[in-house]
Amino acid sequence: MSDPRAHLRALFEADRALRHAERTLLLSAPPEALADIFAAAADRALKDGDAERQELELVRLADLCAQIEGPVAVETLLRILDHADPAVRAEAGEALLDVAYERFKEVANAIERALDERRDGVAMEELPYMLSEIHDPDPLPLMVRFLVHPRAEVVASAIEAIVERADPAAVPKLRKLLDDPREVTVPELDDEKVTIGDLAVDALSFFAEVFEDEEEEPAKPAAKPSDSRPKGGPRGPAPDRGGRRR
Repeated sequence: MSDPRAHLRALFEADRALRHAERTLLLSAPPEALADIFAAAADRALKDGDAERQELELVRLADLCAQIEGPVAVETLLRILDHADPAVRAEAGEALLDVAYERFKEVANAIERALDERRDGVAMEELPYMLSEIHDPDPLPLMVRFLVHPRAEVVASAIEAIVERADPAAVPKLRKLLDDPREVTVPELDDEKVTIGDLAVDALSFFAEVFEDEEEEPAKPAAKPSDSRPKGGPRGPAPDRGGRRR
């Protein structure tokens, strides 16, 4: 029988070696050069037919991209966020959030480009949730832009993210969706289809209840609706992120 203590020591040594290799890599070239290298590596990984290797490499690249500055690294994170694997998207989303906390303008500029180009990948469904977790600067002006996205699933994600943020400044934009007939699937309702207009009604009802409660009992927290999440909604738990600085 093999010695589990030896395996544990080997695991600690491998982790130490990984951290040393990462530090050495990040110091080996200027950030701009590293960003290009990581972008090219992401291109190769996205074309890799080996699903396990692809996941491992993209997760590591997301972690690395979060540690360098510049638009190329952020754009690589957006491309990784478009991946079909929820674990890969979780890592890319957490990495983008880390960058946004420190350098919001870099992330905001990349998202604005994606919106201007009318990208419609799964990343566009994930981004409103990521933005809802930022409080300074206010991301709402960027979040409401997702409400006019041509794909209904993106709009539905934006509605839910806005409700999670509970910012009444979005109410006028939500009212414009009341007659939107496009349908999305809601897994929490046994994959029932609901319209964007229905989601807007629920969101507006939530806001009305929140601020009515606040007027009567200012200290009472408001419950948020939990049954309107569109298919392909928030990210699942993120995997271990290795060496990214927190």
